[in-house]
Amino acid sequence: MNCTPRLPQEIEKESFRRIEAQTKAHGLPAREWEVVRRMIHTTGDFEYLDNVRFHPQAIAAGLEALGRGRPVVTDTRMLQAGISTGRLSRLKVEVICLMDNPEVVQEAERRGATRATIALEHAMPLVSGGIVAIGNAPTALLGLLNLLAAGAPPPALVVGVPVGFVNAAEAKEALMYQDCPFITSLGPKGGSALAASIINALAVMALAENPT
Repeated sequence: MNCTPRLPQEIEKESFRRIEAQTKAHGLPAREWEVVRRMIHTTGDFEYLDNVRFHPQAIAAGLEALGRGRPVVTDTRMLQAGISTGRLSRLKVEVICLMDNPEVVQEAERRGATRATIALEHAMPLVSGGIVAIGNAPTALLGLLNLLAAGAPPPALVVGVPVGFVNAAEAKEALMYQDCPFITSLGPKGGSALAASIINALAVMALAENPT
């Protein structure tokens, strides 16, 4: 087999071409397809074509938030690292994760809660009008939904794709019944890399609309 070395841009372009070739009749609107295509590119999993769910205002809300330089709050350092900081820095968007904050660590131990849940609680003053991205912790998504139900100012968009077999599917289903714009997936599939791919897709679109 002849595997000719390629530049990263060439690899991505060829990957997208092959994804397009296998999904010719997907029927998704152009902006939603931009997101789903990058999800498939990141995971190699074509099932996301069928199990991704978008709130009708999700893409517009996410692009507006990024265009205004509103922050992205993540549930894990892994997700924070997976977001293209080069793109987001050009948009003047800060990516925030408070998992390692000493107050968060102490409070999580005291309350017997996950650090992801407490970190999100501490980040809520920054969330209004921004984006919350959750790829690992169903507890963080459920905690966010409880805070919103109690009247906390909502983010512009929730990217909620926690992975796992305990409460992940249930948390994502509950997200779809909230009024806040969301992007999510069905079932146990998800993860930090998947959530990062969604944010990166939105960043690419935001930069195309707001070149700096």
